[in-house]
Amino acid sequence: QHSGQLQQQGSAAGVMLPPAANAQQQQQQQLGGHSCCHHVAHDHHHHHQGLQQQRQLPSSSVTHMPQPPPAAAMVGAPDAVGVASKTFADASTCVLGCKHYRRSAQLVAPCCGKVFTCRLCHDDACDHRLDRYAVKEMVCMLCNTRQPVAATCCSCSSSMSRYHCGICHLFDDEPGRDIYHCPFCNVCRRGKGLGVDFFHCMQCNACMSLSLFNSHTCRERAMEGNCPVCHEYLFDSATPIKELPCGHFLHSSCFAKYARYSYTCPICCKSIGDMSVYFQMLDSLLASERSKLPVEYAGRQQQVLCQDCGKAGMAPYHFVYHACPNCHSYNTRVM
Repeated sequence: QHSGQLQQQGSAAGVMLPPAANAQQQQQQQLGGHSCCHHVAHDHHHHHQGLQQQRQLPSSSVTHMPQPPPAAAMVGAPDAVGVASKTFADASTCVLGCKHYRRSAQLVAPCCGKVFTCRLCHDDACDHRLDRYAVKEMVCMLCNTRQPVAATCCSCSSSMSRYHCGICHLFDDEPGRDIYHCPFCNVCRRGKGLGVDFFHCMQCNACMSLSLFNSHTCRERAMEGNCPVCHEYLFDSATPIKELPCGHFLHSSCFAKYARYSYTCPICCKSIGDMSVYFQMLDSLLASERSKLPVEYAGRQQQVLCQDCGKAGMAPYHFVYHACPNCHSYNTRVM
């Protein structure tokens, strides 16, 4: 009975008794359940020897739980000692880089001494901007060698990317992407080059598509400002930029979202495109409502200012819409 109680207590405590103790208990049960304090002490002795044998097992025979791999570093994020872990543009295919560029090199920021995959990763993680022209060192992600910035690694002789600019220190390994360095902007742009598919406007100080060469509206240093929608600096933005007919610039993606609820420029309030079809629809709407106006408003006129042609004039009264008497635009405001 003492042995049975000991086995029950050992199981409740989560301790497995050694095989010798289990055999001794079975033998006692077969002999009629006789037990004494000597048998209990004997069980304790065998249990103590079993624990000592388990402690003396060689390390090679002990099965360790597999340790979880270290958590993946954030894209472009440095560690505590300023050396970034290997980052991937596409982790499923093990393509090195970040969410902005595919490359095998990481830049050492001269401002803070930390390592980032690209300057955009640095600007996202820090409260200051990285001076691309001041970068002097890089880290090869293939051999983890810190070295001066170059197109190939000085240790493993591997190419860092398909495109490399020694002025901007830009690395880009995206296949099929055309990049050129504009000597006037002094930055790298997407395209085949000046005179091929882009030209540089000296007055705007910006590279533009050749399709805009004859229809471009020049505004001095128009690109040296922020996007009126997202307020990101436009001159060195990696996002495609759209020029409005009025000559103002904003991101193409911002334009697509903004045009859903407004048809005027967010800066000068001119129409952002050909609105003739929309204005014809308003003509039909007003013609159907003209007979429904109260008598006191039927012959009333209002002075309006057109935001497209910039001229003032008198327009028939309406609660919302007023057509310009000069260019017939409804982009007007009541004076």
